Amino acid sequence: MRATPAILSTVVAGILLLTTSCSQATGLAVPSDPDGPTCDAQVSSEPATPAEPTAEATGDVTITDPGGDGAHDCGRFQVTNHAAKPSTYTITFTFLSDSGAQLADTYRTVPSVGPGRTVSGTVGASDLPPGAEGWSRVRVEKVRSVPVDEAPAPGGRCPSSGLRLYADEGDAAMGLRVAGLHLVNCGTRTQRLTGYPRVSLLDEDHRPVTGVRILHDGSAIASGTGADGPARPLSLKPGERALAGLVRRNTVLDGTAVNVPYVRVRAKPGAAPVMVTPELDLGTTGKVAVGPWKREAQAIPAQAIHAKTVRTSRLTGAHPPAGGRRFRTGPPRAARRGWGDGR
Repeated sequence: MRATPAILSTVVAGILLLTTSCSQATGLAVPSDPDGPTCDAQVSSEPATPAEPTAEATGDVTITDPGGDGAHDCGRFQVTNHAAKPSTYTITFTFLSDSGAQLADTYRTVPSVGPGRTVSGTVGASDLPPGAEGWSRVRVEKVRSVPVDEAPAPGGRCPSSGLRLYADEGDAAMGLRVAGLHLVNCGTRTQRLTGYPRVSLLDEDHRPVTGVRILHDGSAIASGTGADGPARPLSLKPGERALAGLVRRNTVLDGTAVNVPYVRVRAKPGAAPVMVTPELDLGTTGKVAVGPWKREAQAIPAQAIHAKTVRTSRLTGAHPPAGGRRFRTGPPRAARRGWGDGR
């Protein structure tokens, strides 16, 4: 028997009602384009095929689709680790309008990419702040990477050394810059420090920077920064913190300005190295000063020391926004510093 139009209409309406009911009951939305791309997965753990050489590339990061087409509002990128060790990446993306105006920045942390491995990820409209609309494409603004075994640990599981080290964004005034190196005793025994942290300056390719003097005591650059004073032995009980400063000026006179994105830090002789990203802009001064370890004013409650998961940035050591997003220019900002008396 041939179905009548009225019967067909009833069947179709029933199917639509059933689909809607199931969707509401399970909390799953019915996609308007089930075969189209989405931006749900920020970074895929599955290996990816490297993009064509003609794609837009910045270092180890390639934009495979600038996005902003209005259909899915999704830009796509790949990260290929050309280093010999597993690396963790922090990537700054900039959203652009049709005219090329910068609308906002966002960050992605891509953890533990193995040597020779390529992984893929997405950025999209959900990364934009409220009111920032009409983006046309996304570009890579900056790429930073550190070896996984040297990554800072501002939170999460306590390193086997019992010491957690990370850098903050720093403070700036009239060309004077001070970045803080934070050290937390997250272990179960007292840690003893002597004098100054050991630092090495590295360029964008993690190679040593030459021609820059590393001085002791922040007063070698400027007084009153908090990173000065005599170096004294310091004992950190579990939960206590120490702080040292990296002091420099970014004055530019004759010559080529020097920028140092990475600093490899050893908290004390024999300690495992940690690579932080304080972005030292040294101008043409050719020097940076390292202050002594001092006790930081703020201690960490014992229950927080051993927390297994804390929402933090694995690369810079600064506390990032939820989901790794930030809607301003510049790296994530850490908590304000509290200089102690060093005893």
